[in-house]
Parts: sequence; C-alpha cells; structure tokens
Amino acid sequence: MEFRNTSDYLLARGAPGDVAVVDAGSRYSYGDLCSAAAKLVAVLAALELPRGSRVAVLGPNSFFWVAAYLAAMKLNHVAVPMSDKLSPGDVRRHLEFVGCAVVCVDRRVLGRFGSAFDGPAVMITDDALSSQVQAPWPPPVACDPDADAALMFTSGTTSRPKAVRVTHRNIQANTDSIISYLELRRDDRALVILPFFYCYGASMLHTHLRTGGRVVVLNSFTFPETALDLLEREECTVFAGVPSTFQLLLRASSFATRALPSLRLIQQAGGKLAPVLLDELLDATNGAKLFVMYGQTEATARLSYLPPEKLRVKPGSIGRGIPGVQLQVRDEAGGPVAPGEHGEIYARGENISPGYLGDPAESASKFTPHGLRTGDLATVDSDGDIFIVDRRDDFIKCWGHRVSSQEVEACALRIDRLLSAAAIGVPDLQAGEAIILCVAAKPGTVVTPEEVLTVCREYLAKHMVPSTVLVVDALPLNANGKVLKSRLFELAARERNAS
Repeated sequence: MEFRNTSDYLLARGAPGDVAVVDAGSRYSYGDLCSAAAKLVAVLAALELPRGSRVAVLGPNSFFWVAAYLAAMKLNHVAVPMSDKLSPGDVRRHLEFVGCAVVCVDRRVLGRFGSAFDGPAVMITDDALSSQVQAPWPPPVACDPDADAALMFTSGTTSRPKAVRVTHRNIQANTDSIISYLELRRDDRALVILPFFYCYGASMLHTHLRTGGRVVVLNSFTFPETALDLLEREECTVFAGVPSTFQLLLRASSFATRALPSLRLIQQAGGKLAPVLLDELLDATNGAKLFVMYGQTEATARLSYLPPEKLRVKPGSIGRGIPGVQLQVRDEAGGPVAPGEHGEIYARGENISPGYLGDPAESASKFTPHGLRTGDLATVDSDGDIFIVDRRDDFIKCWGHRVSSQEVEACALRIDRLLSAAAIGVPDLQAGEAIILCVAAKPGTVVTPEEVLTVCREYLAKHMVPSTVLVVDALPLNANGKVLKSRLFELAARERNAS
C-alpha cells in the first residue's frame, strides 16, 4: 500500500461544502480550500523545482497560509513555516539557512519584510488566489514516508537557526494519535490563537483538517475578551493555549464566570501551568473536558497527556505517552529511574523527528539510542505517571541546592492578584546563584515585592526564597506565548547596575 502525501491525508475527510477555515469573518469551505491550494500548486509546478525544494510560508494565520502550506507538501516539496514576529534580518537569515527556493508571503507583511527577499527565492503572494483560472485539486500522490514534509524552527534563542526535520510519517502518526486520545470529531470547531508556525498551532490545524472539522483563526490574544466573544459567536467546541494564555483568561477576563455552552474540550500544553491556576481552570471549565499535555517540536507536537479524570488526583503530572509514544525517565547512566527518583525524559515513536537540518553533531546529542532527549527532568510515580520538575537549563543552583524555577513561580502565583511570574538564577558570590523573581500584577491591581516575599517565605524552604522580586508591567513573551527568560536576565542586570 502506497504511503499518502500529507496534504492528501489531511484533506481526505473534508466534505466539499463543509466549512474548513473561518478567517476575519469569512468562511471558506473544503472545496474553497482545495481550489485555492490547487491554484498555488499550479504556480509552484510551473517553476519546475526539483522534488524536496524548500517553500517558506510567511504571514499571520490565514486561509492563504493554510493553502500555501498544503500546496507545498502536495508537490512533495518541504514546507517551511516562518515566524512573522522575527526581524527582517532574522527572516533573511532563516531563509538562507534552509535554502528556500520559494517564499509564499502574505501581502500584509510585505512592507515589513520586503528587505528580507532580496535573494534568489521566488516570491508568491496571496494575489495568486485571485486568479480566475480554476485548477482542480490534483489526484492523490504517493510519497516517501520518511522524506521531509516540513522544517519547523525551534523557539530557542541561539546564534544559529535550528530547524527540526518533520517527515510525512511524523505528521501523520502524531495527528492520528492526537485525534484518538482527544476523540476529536467532524463537527468540532477549534478556535486557534496559536500561530501555525509553532508546532502546537500546526497540530491544531492538522488534527481538525484531518477530521473534516473547522479552524477559526484569531491572530491576537492581547484582549482575551475578544477571543471569548469569537468563541461564543462561532460556537467553538475546542480551545487550546499555553500557560500565559490561561493566566490571562483566568485573571484578566470573564472566562471564569462566562457561560460558553458550545465549548467541550480545552487543551493546555507549551509548559507547566502553576497548580493554583490549574485549580482555577478546572473550576472554570463549565463541563468542558480539560487535557493537560506535553510535547516538543522535535516530536512533531505532542508526547503525553493526562486524562481529565486524573487532574485533581495527580496535579502537576503530564501523564504518560500518547498512543504510539513510549516515554521513559532515565538517570545519567541511561537506566530507568525508580519511583520518586529524578531523571531525564526520553521519548520514542513514529512522531519523533530524524534530526536537525544540517547539524549532525546536535542531532546525535539529542536523538540518542535511548530515544529523544527532551531536556526535561522529571520523576515517575508507582503508576507510571510522569511529573516534570523543571527544564534542565532552568534549575537554579542556590546555596548548594538545585531549585526548581517552576516551584518558585507557582508559589508566587498563590497571590490571586498576580497575572504571571518567572524565576531566574543570576551569578552570586555567596549563594552561587541568586534567585530573581519577576512578577506582573493583574490590570488595575498592585502587588509589592515585600508581599510576594512574604508568601514565598511562608511556603518555600529558606534556600528557595528569592533574593529579589521585580514587579514589571508584563513578562516578555516569544511568538509562541512562552516567557523569554533571556530578556529577564537583561532586566536583572540593569537593575543590579542601577543599584
């Protein structure tokens, strides 16, 4: 049996008359989507590029973005989702790094990124969709399951771009698994606030297209009330976010008190949600099922989930591997840890990437004989459920102890007037590393450093209490909604120099 091309796989169950994408109030059916993607397939095919050429997709989430992404993979080229939050210089650097032959770019960002396209790549804009020439969606095509389907840039800040190779097998295996454990349906409507260039956002697109469902696009979450209005108006059944998403929903919107009868499924991933906020979220779900999940770009998207019925029983757990994924917590010698011991999470499965583009040394250190090294330190209980302690790089070495930044942050968030918190360790002659805690209060409220320190002294061991609390207007976030701790180190350095 031939392995299907991923674009054919994703569109196989969409009825031509059913709505596939809602973008800026416009509804586009699966028939519309196939027609739009077919137009872009024709444009790309006319370039006569060799199979496996890299085709970048740049712009906010949109109907055009989805069509361009599908068109690239349909021709067995490699789709390269690009962040529209990068600087023009970084976009150029990323394009050159992967050797893009074509850039599919939304006109809305042309003014900002025009200087990034002065290279050999051909540029295709959404003007191509206005062509009156009707091109049918080409017949299904086979592909090598282990050929690259997409290159996904990681969100880390390094001096050199790092692109994760994601194969057709990876996408299809992970998509099938997610649909299975979430029990997604054809009548699901997902409100998508996560960018498609982020693996979590891409998984929302993949899963809902594959089921023949609907994605409702919203490109800004600055005002969460607007998102709730759209969710209610479009009768969305599925919503997904990262911790910063739910911090805003719970402490800066009407989510906790608002009736959202259509909502049946909430997904939380992209980092650990503080226990106090998880309790608030559970209290506010109004009957919707909440799935806490864990994943990585190197795993296409998802690796594990904790079933809703376990959330109260095992707070803080990421559960076990999703169908088709095996997770194991191993010690430094490579052996499995006993319950209660610390080790690093390793993952195996058909969703695991074959490695990084053009970086065999980094690939060898990350993709090991034991499986994917996640970089997350964790414990496992007697039932086999996993509890992440912290990122390996985020531990703070203070007074001879290894302090979990997540535990310090969770303690501060006991103050319900706090919107967010992030802890870092900075060099200190006496302590080794001093704990700096940055916090942001809810709009219209005030929280003082001494108030935060009082709570920390009450609930944390002495060596875990921050030496300094910095109150900021808002924590800096990357395009995926994750805290940019590099910016916090800069802030802490400025504060120290000022004092």
